Order: sequence, then C-alpha cells, then structure tokens
Amino acid sequence: MNIVRTAALTLALVALTASTAIAQSKDYGKALTLKDATPISSILKDPAAWDGKRVLVEGLIIEVCEERGCWIRIASDKAFESLRFKVDDGVMTFPQEAKGKTVLAEGVVKVKSLTREQAVAQAREVAKERGTLASFDPAKVKGPVTDVQLSGEGARVK
Repeated sequence: MNIVRTAALTLALVALTASTAIAQSKDYGKALTLKDATPISSILKDPAAWDGKRVLVEGLIIEVCEERGCWIRIASDKAFESLRFKVDDGVMTFPQEAKGKTVLAEGVVKVKSLTREQAVAQAREVAKERGTLASFDPAKVKGPVTDVQLSGEGARVK
C-alpha cells in the first residue's frame, strides 16, 4: 500500500512540476512550427548552406538588446559561439529578465557579407543598443566579415 501511495505522490509532484514549467514559459511572436532544433554550431560551421532556411534553435539567452529588446543573443552548443536572433522593432520585445533563460527560437537564417565600413556601422549600432557607445572604438572592428543571424519569427522563453 505504501508503494502505491508513494507512486501516486511522485506522479502528482511530477505533474505539478511539469505544469509549473509550462506556466513559466512565455511565447513571443508567431507560434513555433518546427519540432526539431538545429544546433547553432551547425549553422555557424557552414552559414551559406543555411542561408534562407527556416530553423528552430535552442540555447541559453546570453544577451538582450538593452535599448529596445529587439534582439537576443543565443549561446551555441559549442563554446564561444552565439547567434543573434533579431526581430523588427516593435514586433517582439524581449525583457532584460530573459537573460539567463533557455529559449526555443524559430526564424530564417540570414547571411550577409559586410565590408569593413559596414561592419563598423553595425558594431556601432550594437554598441548604441548595449549602452556602450561612449567606449566604442572602431579601430577594434575587423573586416570584412560574414554576419549570420536569425531573422526572428517566434520564440518560447523557458
């Protein structure tokens, strides 16, 4: 009888934990349609192969746009790599509290080759959004670069 009672209590706790986890997630933008996540490292290893393709990625949010919440940076499954998930201003707004949480993010991979001047302009804009424009040094920006980002359509922050 104790085994049945213990099993019932365990199942109740698991159900409560699972429902709490679902209740704490928040969806942004369009509903997610893809089921299988693509490793960010695969996208960054061969960006041209992924250009224009719809993907679902999963990872830890390591940065949120401080100015408008219009992008998040998602850590890769491989150390020292990340992917920027960018949305049009006002479409989705990610709160600063999302940093440190896990996200499922769906969108289209966009790959652009930037000249050094374009790379400097982009880095300046990111510094402005981070609130670090005063210490921005264009001399530290190397170029040309290949910019890879996910044009965001929907996300679930857990």
